[in-house]
Amino acid sequence: MASVLLVEDEALIRMMIADMLTELGHRVAGQAHDLTSGLLLASEPGVDAAILDLQLGKDSSEPIAVELEKRNILFAFASGYGAGGMPQTFKDRPVLQKPFPLDELQRCMAKLLG
Repeated sequence: MASVLLVEDEALIRMMIADMLTELGHRVAGQAHDLTSGLLLASEPGVDAAILDLQLGKDSSEPIAVELEKRNILFAFASGYGAGGMPQTFKDRPVLQKPFPLDELQRCMAKLLG
């Protein structure tokens, strides 16, 4: 199982996803609610994968994705808008359409982790 960074600006959704990851046997390596804390946690050791809310308030999580990609850390985006608002650079990354059920998260994590 993986140590997963979770970046989500809505507290209740973040808690729900963290619980789902734990239920799937993963460990939540860290939780962030904004771009600044997400960037900080993305640079920390011990992260195997990440779930990034595409839009963090007025900020995009794209800088966090860039940092994770530099470190060869696998990640997926979560968005209420679907794949439509994806940054062009990351069109190939998995997207979880919020709200998503446990089995969708499980498939996404399996895809990320191979």
